[in-house]
Amino acid sequence: MKKILATLVCGAAIASVANADMMRIEGGAGVWQQKSSGGASYTETGYDGEYKSKEDTYNQGYAWIMIKHPIPILPNLRVEYVGIEDKGDASGTFKDYKVDNIAKAKYEMKQYDIIPYYNILDNTGWTTIDIGLDLKVIDAKYEAYDVKDYDTGLITDYSDTSTVAVPLVYVRARVEFPYNIAAEGVVKYIGYNKNHLIDTYAKLDYTMSFVPVIQPAIEIGYRYQGYKFDEDDSDTKVDLKFGGFFAGIMLRY
Repeated sequence: MKKILATLVCGAAIASVANADMMRIEGGAGVWQQKSSGGASYTETGYDGEYKSKEDTYNQGYAWIMIKHPIPILPNLRVEYVGIEDKGDASGTFKDYKVDNIAKAKYEMKQYDIIPYYNILDNTGWTTIDIGLDLKVIDAKYEAYDVKDYDTGLITDYSDTSTVAVPLVYVRARVEFPYNIAAEGVVKYIGYNKNHLIDTYAKLDYTMSFVPVIQPAIEIGYRYQGYKFDEDDSDTKVDLKFGGFFAGIMLRY
């Protein structure tokens, strides 16, 4: 019985290695049509500022590259870029400016994800599962137009920028189907108490295998990002959401 079990285990291991991609490089780029919603508030003592999204739809570009290597002890690497844009209305009083009525405002984020990951399953039974850590670097810019400057009392435009790096848990699952079609889902998440940041998508892609070595492919899916910050002792509260379909092209080597 032990010999039979050993044979089955060895056979499964050999099949897994045979199905695994020992070296793979993939990359893609496309457009994410995102619809925004939500808002933010600033309520420090003496201030009551509020930002509310207009909930419009915007087209933003994205790009990614994934490098898989055959050295088990070292993590594989995935790098991503995506932009986010939101326009809305600002009202009330903020730390640096005051809005007499309602002012137009704009919020932009450029995101760079650096993701070292390991394969838990590597094309085993047509299934791949990756687990890793995503370091999401966010370059954010906020602008408000025709607001009153506290120092001068003049009507002006206000602008502020910031850069933060946020660690998230990264999980990816992929299933290959016949005719070069595959389904894939990714979740990147961090959360505590009433706060969270989530970046997730689900997609289908089709690979044109008739092209040798470097194979082109197309992808289409739905992506969602949510940002919620609601600490009781914090002056700033944020609840912004972005969701919509995306489509792009890929190259697989």
